[in-house]
Amino acid sequence: QVQLVESGGGLVQAGGSLRLSCAASGRTFSTYAVGWFRQTPGKERDFVAGINKSGGRTYYADSVKGRFTISRDNAKNTVDLQMNSLKPEDTAVYYCAANLYGLGSKNYEYNYWGQGTQVTVSS
Repeated sequence: QVQLVESGGGLVQAGGSLRLSCAASGRTFSTYAVGWFRQTPGKERDFVAGINKSGGRTYYADSVKGRFTISRDNAKNTVDLQMNSLKPEDTAVYYCAANLYGLGSKNYEYNYWGQGTQVTVSS
């Protein structure tokens, strides 16, 4: 079992940057792919970025490609999401999630979820 805790959210002006971190407990973290999702009130949770268990493969939603970078450090049990050139439409609660079966972009593919961290981008 894996427990996930996100941090690094906050308020930033448009064009700015934030770095989110997902810290995991459990010795088997390196066997999970990890994804970042985001959700705004009244909407579904959307895939943002994902990374496979080794860190050698990544996948991004079109809306963040070229602006966000996902990375992981299995020795530290962390997965980070570097967000640059932020836009007001990036405002959401961001969640990290772990997937035992591999890199995917669907909510139902992920087995464990963090509690989320709020990101607010002002115009």
